Amino acid sequence: MIHYPLDNLLPVDENGYYGEFGGAFVPEVLERNIKELEAAFREYVNDEIFRKEFDSLLHDYVGRPTPLYRAERLSWLYGTNIYLKREDLNHTGAHKINNAIGQGLLAKRMGKRRLIAETGAGQHGVATATVAALLGMECQIYMGAEDIRRQNPNVMRMRMLGAEVVSVDAGNGTLSNAVDAALDAWCRNPDDTFYLIGSAVGPHPYPEMVSRFQSVISYEIKKQLERIAGRDYPDYVVACIGGGSNATGAFYHFIDDDRVNLVAVEAGGKGCDTSETAASLTVGRPMVLHGSKTMVLSDEKGNINEAYSISSGLDYPGIGPLLAHLAATGRVKVLVADDDQALEAAMLLAESEGIIPALESSHALAALKQMSFQPDDIVVVNLSGRGDKDMETYLSVAGTKVGS
Repeated sequence: MIHYPLDNLLPVDENGYYGEFGGAFVPEVLERNIKELEAAFREYVNDEIFRKEFDSLLHDYVGRPTPLYRAERLSWLYGTNIYLKREDLNHTGAHKINNAIGQGLLAKRMGKRRLIAETGAGQHGVATATVAALLGMECQIYMGAEDIRRQNPNVMRMRMLGAEVVSVDAGNGTLSNAVDAALDAWCRNPDDTFYLIGSAVGPHPYPEMVSRFQSVISYEIKKQLERIAGRDYPDYVVACIGGGSNATGAFYHFIDDDRVNLVAVEAGGKGCDTSETAASLTVGRPMVLHGSKTMVLSDEKGNINEAYSISSGLDYPGIGPLLAHLAATGRVKVLVADDDQALEAAMLLAESEGIIPALESSHALAALKQMSFQPDDIVVVNLSGRGDKDMETYLSVAGTKVGS
């Protein structure tokens, strides 16, 4: 069984700032909760019993470590060595369970009886509902009405796990609106409720907590490459970004290693030159969103624009402050993949490797076509989730080829 160090390797100060991004902008009613949360996190993340339970559940319940799989046909196609970090093989089907386990254990130790969460693609909702059932806690999941329609299989899974799924009709009924509703619910029930944020967003210490619990991904990559290739680092790590949880996890142990090129792939939607995009790093502006200063899709008057992507998990109008900082300093290269490119990449992986990826992960795969590699490069793509939840979209959008 792997012992995950969970060390703090982040460029974050005591106030939760990553350079100019971050902080904790919360209503007065939540200030005490945020302080209690940070104190509890500092205490338990270094507690031996907590760490042993976290490690044990990741190993015996989640199924970690996930494989680092060399995709032979993709490697041949791109003339290099393409490895897939198979987070899609986790229990519940995505990387989200890593962080949900960590925060769920923390909530239990804090004496909370109810978990609430927001979700877009539904994977974080499923992970939170799973952990609530595992730990014997009540659970409410806030989900945009449009995402409920697009992600019905995950909605059914959440309900079967005992969670109440609350439909959010405000705005365009997607992830940002679900976050608003979950924050409002936390404000109304600050004492008995733990808000289990699924991405590396929100007020400090959430971006740090999520990043550290997801750091198990890059820690495994290092160990696996040492065995496979005789060195503990790749030349490239590629990950999709919405809020940024899977990317921060895949990048974490390589942030200070300049030998590793970190590539974050935004959802371009129908194009960065249109209003239907989710590429906040490419076309966004610095402002406060959901408790932290980051890059946000907004107009010149500071009004937040609705994000759009074919992928429910990426249609968020902002990005986590860590990734905003890494992009601003040039440590992370930002690429954009639009809807059509993501669909094409999903079909390619399915037909060439027998793996159906989540639409989120398909954006990372689509970026490979925009990059140039050397034959001896090692390229790790974080395959953050599986595509079961997206089959209706694949069937309806990708045409008769899928449905025949």
